[in-house]
Amino acid sequence: MIELVDISYRVDNKQILDNVNIKFDSNFTVITGPNGSGKSTLAKIIMGIVKPTSGKILYNGEDITSWSIDKRANEGISFSFQQPVKFKGLTVHDLINISSGEEMTVHDACEVLSKVGLCAKEYIDREIDSSLSGGELKRIEIASVSVRNSKITLFDEPEAGIDLWSFNNLIKIFKDLREKNNSKTIIISHQERIINIADKIILLENGKVKEISDSKELDNVINVTPCCKVGGELHE
Repeated sequence: MIELVDISYRVDNKQILDNVNIKFDSNFTVITGPNGSGKSTLAKIIMGIVKPTSGKILYNGEDITSWSIDKRANEGISFSFQQPVKFKGLTVHDLINISSGEEMTVHDACEVLSKVGLCAKEYIDREIDSSLSGGELKRIEIASVSVRNSKITLFDEPEAGIDLWSFNNLIKIFKDLREKNNSKTIIISHQERIINIADKIILLENGKVKEISDSKELDNVINVTPCCKVGGELHE
């Protein structure tokens, strides 16, 4: 379990996070709130990409605030970026093998890709470079994260740049992750359909936790809208 204790983050005299206390003890948690509320910063602090100004991060009771990104990853914490990273010279099949920690057959790798709405024959040998669109990169990254068997998986706005059909498949992936009792998923999202399958919902506003709910209802949810298809992508 991840626990944030009195986490604050300040940069250039601006308070981004202010005394945040959260226990991520549910299998599936969604962090939502208006733009600029500190959601993505919070996820990056958990992963170790950003160091908090004050406070500490506990992982199964151990203080990991000073741990590097690599150590957190080795201990079972993984992160899916809002803007996926490119890996020139690395194929999609290579990435899935690395993520799973084993040599997956082409057939098995293709099954993983199909779950995120990609035609495996067209992508399995593609390099993860600028020839791929943002939406394609996002789906490939989600596919790779889904096979890691991580203890904690963080997704920063996974729906960004994904078409409606693939979004429906994405919901299925998250439902599968939700059923894994040995793992916990934390998602930054505004999307109503993702929020609706959460065990716990955390509302951030102005860098503070405004509300935490174990139900599917939040009294003060802001900017949560159903997804719709506009120009081939999901828009809020």
